Amino acid sequence: MATTSWDGPLKTLDGTASAGDIRKVDTPASETQIADSASVARLVRSLASDILVKFDGTESLALVGIRRGGYEVAKQLVAQMRELEGEPLLGSVDITLYRDDGFRGLPKPQIGATELPFVLDKYRVVLVDDVLFTGRTVRAALDALNDFGRAKIVELAVLVDRGGRELPIQPNYCGMKVEAGPAESVRVLGQAKEDMRIVKRSQSASA
Repeated sequence: MATTSWDGPLKTLDGTASAGDIRKVDTPASETQIADSASVARLVRSLASDILVKFDGTESLALVGIRRGGYEVAKQLVAQMRELEGEPLLGSVDITLYRDDGFRGLPKPQIGATELPFVLDKYRVVLVDDVLFTGRTVRAALDALNDFGRAKIVELAVLVDRGGRELPIQPNYCGMKVEAGPAESVRVLGQAKEDMRIVKRSQSASA
């Protein structure tokens, strides 16, 4: 199928747009489903259980999702924990202003809301993202959190680890690992529990 994409390295949910001249081109791409909604639900249950065991419940626990995809996963984790044991606090962080690419290739960067309805210093925080790639999104999220205070501890939970790290950042909790090359992107699609799925998209090398 044909898609409209940037003429350069793919921008994944954990990556950044490429530098230099960027122009839209029509390039062929293929999509492979890695996990359907039922599989994603099992991954969320497993992550929620692992976090609850590590922190011995939800007391003084806050989940902070990295917008946008990480926040959707964080909401699903909170809902699952509510069913299992108790409800942790939920927040979100937008990392647009903390990116280390200086908005290169992003003529109209979209800045979302950072919502931390609690005093960060009093809580143990699990930072949540959907897909972990280079690690630069997580680094930016940590910088953003530091501007709001110093949490007792910060750990990282991701639904998918696709490898390709450029920084020494690793998840404490990982739903699944996926091998993906430079011309491939891994995405978590959907927001509602019954719609979420994980796909891998491959772009033509001739693009």
